[in-house]
Amino acid sequence: MSLVNKLAEERRARLAAERLLELKQAELSAANRKLGRHALALTRQIGETQAEVATVRTENERVKSDLTVANAKIEVAERRLWHSIQTIQDGFAFFDADSKLIGANTAYLTAFDGLEEVAPGISYLRILQLMTDEGIINTEALDPAEWRRMMTERWMAPTPEPVIIRMWNNQYIKLIDQRGHGGDVVSLALDITSTVRYEAELRAARTRAEAANRAKSAFLANMSHEIRTPMNGVVGMAELLTDTTLTEEQRLYVNTIRNSGEALLVIINDVLDYSKIEADKLDLHPEPFDLERCIHEVTMLMQPTVRDKSLSMVVDYDLFLPTRFIGDPGRIRQVLTNLVGNAVKFTQKGHVLIRVTGVPDGSTGQCAIHVAIEDTGIGIAPEKIGHIFGEFNQIEDDRNRQFEGTGLGLAITRRLIEMMGGSVWVDSEPGRGSCFGFRVSLPMTDRQEPIGTDVTGKLNHVLVVDDLPVNRALLSKQLGQLGVRVTSCASGEEALSLMNDGVDLILSDHNMPGMDGLQLAEAMAQQGWDTVPFILLSSNPGAAQSHAARTKVSAVLQKPLPRAELFARLAAVAGKVDAKPTQKTAQTPQQKAPDAASGPMRVLAAEDNRTNQLVLKKMVKDLDIDLRFASDGKQAVEIYKDFAPHLVFMDISMPGMDGKEATAEIRRLEAGTDQRVPIVALTAHAMTGDSEGILAAGLDHYLTKPLRKSLIREKIAEACPLGTRIVAASVGGAEKDGFVEL
Repeated sequence: MSLVNKLAEERRARLAAERLLELKQAELSAANRKLGRHALALTRQIGETQAEVATVRTENERVKSDLTVANAKIEVAERRLWHSIQTIQDGFAFFDADSKLIGANTAYLTAFDGLEEVAPGISYLRILQLMTDEGIINTEALDPAEWRRMMTERWMAPTPEPVIIRMWNNQYIKLIDQRGHGGDVVSLALDITSTVRYEAELRAARTRAEAANRAKSAFLANMSHEIRTPMNGVVGMAELLTDTTLTEEQRLYVNTIRNSGEALLVIINDVLDYSKIEADKLDLHPEPFDLERCIHEVTMLMQPTVRDKSLSMVVDYDLFLPTRFIGDPGRIRQVLTNLVGNAVKFTQKGHVLIRVTGVPDGSTGQCAIHVAIEDTGIGIAPEKIGHIFGEFNQIEDDRNRQFEGTGLGLAITRRLIEMMGGSVWVDSEPGRGSCFGFRVSLPMTDRQEPIGTDVTGKLNHVLVVDDLPVNRALLSKQLGQLGVRVTSCASGEEALSLMNDGVDLILSDHNMPGMDGLQLAEAMAQQGWDTVPFILLSSNPGAAQSHAARTKVSAVLQKPLPRAELFARLAAVAGKVDAKPTQKTAQTPQQKAPDAASGPMRVLAAEDNRTNQLVLKKMVKDLDIDLRFASDGKQAVEIYKDFAPHLVFMDISMPGMDGKEATAEIRRLEAGTDQRVPIVALTAHAMTGDSEGILAAGLDHYLTKPLRKSLIREKIAEACPLGTRIVAASVGGAEKDGFVEL
C-alpha cells in the first residue's frame, strides 16, 4: 500500500475517531446535564424530607407532651373517680366478662367482714359460695344451694333483674347489676334497710287505719241503729200527735219536736254518707227511672217548709226533654234534696225555681242533662263561693248564722255528681239569690211517653192567674208550646176584667194578695162565668178543699205537678177528654173492688221495741185491719204459720232470731206452694249497702226508721188482696196522687 493511501486511511480513521469522540462527549454532556438535574431534584427532595422530618419530630414532641398531660389528667380523674366511689355509702364493684372481680369500693368489701379472699380476681360464683358458707347472707326459706342457683341464674341473664337480699344482721341490700356490651358488669349494692322498715311501718299503719275505718263504719252503723230506734218513737209519736186535737201552743211544741227529730236524721244521714264516700264504699245502682217524677217527689217533700215560709216552688222541665233515664234514682233524689233543701232553707221570701234542660243524642242514646235550682235567698259573696263545696264548710256571716246544718250536704252532692261523671256549679249574688246546678249525662230508656197529647188541639184559650211572674211565665210557656193561647193575669181583679167568651179554662193560683183564688172563683160565678171550668193550683190542696167545696171550683191540684199529670187534668176538668194516668200507681183497695162483707186484711208486725209497736199501732189505728205483733223472729214465724198474714212488717235487728233469719224461714215454709207474702223490712240501719243485704235475704221492700205514716199505709194499700174489706178511704186514690177531685 502506498504512503499516500496509508496517510489517507489514517486521516479517515482519525476523523472517524474525532467524530466518535464528539458524539461521546455530547452524550456525556447530556448525561451530565441529566445527572445534574436529578441531583438538583434529589437535593430539593432531601430538603423537603428533612423539613417534614423536622415537623414530625416537632409534632411528636408536642404529642408526647400532650399525652403526658393527658395521662396525668386521666390519673387524676381515675383517682377522683375512685375516691368518689369510695365515698359512696352503697357498695360498688366491677366484674370482667369472665365474672372476675376487677375492683370494689370499701362499702362493698365491708359486707364480707375482712375476708382476704374477696379481692380483685375472685369470681362472682366464689363470692356467692362465701356468702352462704360464712353466714353473711340470710337465705330465708331457701336452701343455700338453691339460693346460689337462683343468684347464678340471675347473674347470667343478659339483663339481670334487681333483687333484694337480707344480710345476717337484718340489713336489706338491693342488688342492681348492669352488663355492658363487652360482657363487663357494674354491680351496685344499695342499702334499703330504712326503706324496708318504713314500708313495713306503712303497712302496719295501713292495717291499723283499715281496722280503725272498719271500726268507724261499724260504730256509725251501730250508732245509726241506736239513734234511729228511739227517734222512731219521737218522730212517730210527734206525727201522731199532730192528728189529735191540740191548742196552737201544743201544736207548736209538737211540730218543733218533729222538725228537730227530722233535722237530726238529716245530720245522721249526711255523716253516714260522707263516711262511706271517704272510704270509697258508696256505690251507684243504675236502673230505669223517671227524672221529672223524681224532681216532683223532692218538691213534695219540701212542701211543708215551703208553705210555712210562704214561698213558691216552681218546676220548669223542658217540654221536649225525655223524662225516663237510666241512673241511680236514690242518689239523684239525694242530690236534688240537698240543692233544693238549701235553696228553701236560705230563702225567706220569693220563690225557688227548678229548671231542667238537656240535649238528647239519638246516635249514642245519651242525654246531657242540665239541672239548675234558682232561689231568691240571701246569696253568697264572691270570695266565699270557692269554699261552699268543701267538707264541713258553711258561710259564716251575720245573715246565715240562724241556719243550722253539718256543712256536708254540698260536699256530698259534689262527690255524688262526680261519681256519675258530671260536674256541679254555682252562681250567686249577695242579696239577690243563688243558682246551684249540675250537669250529668245519662242513658235514655227506650220507652218515652209523649207529653201534652191530652191538651193539644183540645184547649184553645186558657186564662192563667198568678201573682208571681215566674209562675205565669212557666205556665204560659208550657201551654204555648202546645199551641194553646194564654192570657196571663197578675191578680184576680185583672182576670175579671180580661175574662171573655173565648176562654175555655181558668187556671188560678190559690194564695194571692188581695183577691185569692177561691174568691176569684166566687166572683167569676157571680158574673156568670160559672160554666167555664175553674182549676185551682195550691201548695196545700187539703186546706183548700173544704173552702173549694162551696165554690164553683172544678178541681184543686197540688203544685207543682208533673207536666203529664197537669195536662191530663187540665183536659179532663175542661170536659174535653178523659184523664189518663201517666204513670202506673200502686193498686189500692178501691181499685180491687173487694167484697165489702169479706174479712179484714191480716198484717203481722215483728218488732221487739214496745215503743215502736205502739207507734206502728197508732199509725194504722183507723184502718180496718187485723194487726198482730211478734217480739222476735222466732215468734213471728210461729204466728205466721197460724195467722197466714197478707203482709209482714219485719224488723231486722231483734234478739234471738233476727229479721233476715225469720224471713228465710218464712220463705222456706212457702217453698213448694204458690204463696209469697210481701215482707217489708223495718230497720234503723241506714248505711249504704244495707238495703242490698236485706233485700237479698228474701224481703220485698225496705223502709228506714223513723217510720212515716204515709209510707206504712201505702205499703198496706199495695198489699191489700182481693177478698178483704176496704182498708180506708184515705189510704189510696186521689189524695195519693197529690190532687183532690171535687
